[in-house]
Amino acid sequence: MNRLYGVLNNRLYKHKYLAGDQYTIADMICYPWTINWKFQGQDIEEFKYFKRWFEELGARPAVQKGMAVGADLSVDNTKLPPEEQARIRKLMYNQRARPVPA
Repeated sequence: MNRLYGVLNNRLYKHKYLAGDQYTIADMICYPWTINWKFQGQDIEEFKYFKRWFEELGARPAVQKGMAVGADLSVDNTKLPPEEQARIRKLMYNQRARPVPA
């Protein structure tokens, strides 16, 4: 996961949005999997450009409305036993990112 956040961060270092300077379907598709950054074991303070994008998208009324759809159907990972949380993290989120160029 860290590698993927790094890919996003590097892209957002050069562009306001993932596909350039306009909000597109690319942003709409990528945003939902990033909302679990904390469970994924990521520190978004490490990804300055991603954090800007994440906060901007999260503030959009249409994004908030879309994210609310089906919220009652998802599993709250914080309610899983610690061993299961650790197993999921290890399986899904164990790669590191390349840093943004200085």
